[in-house]
Amino acid sequence: MNRAEKAALQLRAVDVLCMLKETRTYDELAEKTGLPAGDLNRYVNGHVLPGTERARTVVEDLGREALVEELEARIRVDEDGYVDNSATVFDQPFLDLVAPVVAESFDFDRPDLVLTAATDGITIAASLASYYGVRCAYAKKRKETAVEEFIEARERLQSGIELTYYLPESAIDAGESVLVVDDLIRSGETQELLLDIVETADADVAGVFTLIAAGDDGIERARERTDAPVGSLTSV
Repeated sequence: MNRAEKAALQLRAVDVLCMLKETRTYDELAEKTGLPAGDLNRYVNGHVLPGTERARTVVEDLGREALVEELEARIRVDEDGYVDNSATVFDQPFLDLVAPVVAESFDFDRPDLVLTAATDGITIAASLASYYGVRCAYAKKRKETAVEEFIEARERLQSGIELTYYLPESAIDAGESVLVVDDLIRSGETQELLLDIVETADADVAGVFTLIAAGDDGIERARERTDAPVGSLTSV
């Protein structure tokens, strides 16, 4: 980890502590974190940054627990099982907190590119790409007029509908490491098409991540397609 990465980790740890402090006293925060209340006060108020190991503990363990709780509080599932996560995907500051937790908590290889599908996955993909300092690309269900060459992935669904995604060929290079990201995985069809795009481009899969897994089918389907780590922050 270089100096810039250490500083980013320390700042993200402070962001997590500030989020927790919004609903807790310093004594309550000290009880939850196991850290002295005085140190927490100095971190939250910007007087000093936590050490690298302490910051990693906050982000990996406490941060993940806190963000899962916050994410689950924002999810709405209707009587038909449809998931409304708009309170999450529209909140960029929250997703910017999620990114370092994901990067530190999952065994993903460091990617060269973060790939998602338009449109709801774009915000979490952008946060992860920004955290890693890499490019972000997203496949669409229609071709861009000004682009000549595309990578195309197509699948016929059980309903008989044909689902197709297009990615400009220039967006991904052979041999690159690609992290496939989305906001929600249910059947795994979208993720499979994104993995098809990575395979067609002769690139490598760094991992598959989604904020929310609706059931186990999609996660298992992704795991059948790749040996890279596959995970979600929470499930419904």
